[in-house]
Amino acid sequence: SGSGKSTILKMVYRSYLPGSGRILYDSALLGFVDLCALTDREVIGLRDREIGYVSQFLGAAPRSTSRGMVERAMLNAGFGPGEARAQTEDMLSYFEISPTLWDGYVGTLSGGEKLRLNLARAMAKKPRLLLLDEPTASLDPHAKARVRDLLMKLKAEGATMLGIFHDIAFMDGLCDRVYPMELGRFREPGDAR
Repeated sequence: SGSGKSTILKMVYRSYLPGSGRILYDSALLGFVDLCALTDREVIGLRDREIGYVSQFLGAAPRSTSRGMVERAMLNAGFGPGEARAQTEDMLSYFEISPTLWDGYVGTLSGGEKLRLNLARAMAKKPRLLLLDEPTASLDPHAKARVRDLLMKLKAEGATMLGIFHDIAFMDGLCDRVYPMELGRFREPGDAR
């Protein structure tokens, strides 16, 4: 904790702009780019079309609905209205958010429901790059298994994922590379420092 993991994800997502260095990304929309050098408009386009971000906290306007948040993400990603609506309902069902909550304000959701909504919103558009900041932090084992299954499916379909996990068992078999961090620095796997 406190070693800068979330900060790195926020720099890749461009919520934070690093003071130096480059973040290179092979974009389907823009080609090979330095995320640090893109305009805000270009970054928003990448977020809409090919970069998903899942935080353990739900950032939403108070009068947003679950259905509206996922559907808007799908429409922004270029899906047609019918497909966006159907995929939204599929994802909300997959993450076991009750249909009685789909059109209610997200402020009424529990912590676990908000996290599952965040996952549904980011994963529904099938992002090319998925950033995950403790995506299972407040989930029970059943919900974690559903998240893992969908992450494995997205990975098999070619999505690249960069995630922060404290749950070592969850990472097993999901992660191709593990970069432990401590005191703001990467450690080599197995490095006992």
